[in-house]
Amino acid sequence: MAKSEFGRAKAPGPNAAEAACSDLGTLSRRDVLQLAGGAACFAAVPADTAQAARLPAEEATMASVRLTVNGHTQQLAIDPRQSLLDVLRETLDLTGTKKGCNQGACGACTVLLDGKRVVSCLTLAAMHEGAAVTTIEGLARGDDLHPLQAAFIQHDGLQCGFCTPGQIMSGLGCIAEGHAGSPEEIQFWMSGNICRCGAYPGIVAAVADTAGRP
Repeated sequence: MAKSEFGRAKAPGPNAAEAACSDLGTLSRRDVLQLAGGAACFAAVPADTAQAARLPAEEATMASVRLTVNGHTQQLAIDPRQSLLDVLRETLDLTGTKKGCNQGACGACTVLLDGKRVVSCLTLAAMHEGAAVTTIEGLARGDDLHPLQAAFIQHDGLQCGFCTPGQIMSGLGCIAEGHAGSPEEIQFWMSGNICRCGAYPGIVAAVADTAGRP
């Protein structure tokens, strides 16, 4: 394709990049920038934009999901893109579950989903219709702490406390999975939970103590 053809075009067509690859020697810097700009415009338009525009606002943006959270059934209308973490914190006001990295790397947002530990920041709430969720708020019974909560206090398994809810929920999952047979095993299976204060010895001791109780 001749260089002058690019100069006359208002915007590159969908196959412009392929055509350009066959004749790179004739392209100027300006031509390349025009191609890149056109490609970016195409990429910026969501594929379902036209379909979403035809739907009522409620159907296009909201999803209905039923969750049992700490024993209480919740029927929720949520954004289908919303994480379980944000639903817990922003919709249900259960702020004990912490938002740390929001990338699934620190474990601060760990909760139990149908009895299994998950990082709630990477879990889409809308994909878990009918699921049972347990957060740190669902462990104590009034003033009576859960044995693992009490063990964290006894073994000084916390300092600033920010990661503690996720550590405790992950510890419960670790015990339920049968991965608390030794300090080394606990360290390995809880390696996804980061404590920036360095309270790991107390955390491991608390999990081991609770796992060893009848």
